[in-house]
Amino acid sequence: MKYTGRTNEYFEVITITKKNGSLLKESSSDQLSLLWFTTDDNRLIVDAIAYTFDKNQIICLTEFHKIKPVQIQGVQLLRFNRPFYCITNSDSEVGCKGILFFGSSNLPLIHLAETDAEKLNDIWKTLCIEMESRDNLQLEMLQMMLKRILILCTRVYKTQENFNQLEQSNDTTIRAFNFLVEQHFREKHTVREYAELLNKSPKTLANLFKKIGTKTPLELIKNRRMLEASRLLSYTQVPISEIGYQIGFSDIQSFSRFFKKNKGSSPSQFRETHFNKNNPPQ
Repeated sequence: MKYTGRTNEYFEVITITKKNGSLLKESSSDQLSLLWFTTDDNRLIVDAIAYTFDKNQIICLTEFHKIKPVQIQGVQLLRFNRPFYCITNSDSEVGCKGILFFGSSNLPLIHLAETDAEKLNDIWKTLCIEMESRDNLQLEMLQMMLKRILILCTRVYKTQENFNQLEQSNDTTIRAFNFLVEQHFREKHTVREYAELLNKSPKTLANLFKKIGTKTPLELIKNRRMLEASRLLSYTQVPISEIGYQIGFSDIQSFSRFFKKNKGSSPSQFRETHFNKNNPPQ
């Protein structure tokens, strides 16, 4: 089911099975996706990493994630673009910027408890009914349903990741840091640079992340650079020296040392292993 508006906005809800799993590979500019796994043992490769997802787990993806379905048992896909609903401009409404989307080099994985799954199922049913409506209130109703889903997922994820240990202002700081890293990881590589953007000290940032037991700010910056390098090596033929330059290295030797230290293999070895897997001959 798909809604298409007058100004290029679109929103779709699709049940993914073994027969149409290839739909997960589709991507377009300014697109965000939410995948709700409704059965066990769904296998995907996301950004060259193999995952298995089970019932009532959810992942949130951007247009930049590279997805390859391996085994699909049952997935509900929700997909929308920025003209339909812009999470960056509407962060005060749903609070998911910097955690569910645009905020982690690791794939955010939400684990729904049974009660949360029941809530989501009720919202999803109403959403599917609303997708069949054809009146001048449909856009507002669909946006409202989407916001309810994003708020539910955000609340679950924050509880799961110990955000309840933080005051609201500190919660906002962590999300802002994550989003800034997504915007500037190519040219800003130190915690101090991000601390200055946030009017905080590097020590304050380190202490905030320590409270929720996550990686340090410096590790998050490093991991985002590594993710970009891995994507480019796995899915493109961009020269290795150019990849290093794109993520802030002035020479290939420095980039190779950085990559090997974090991945255990050189960029060329990594590309040889992953590129052919992800780009089979036509």
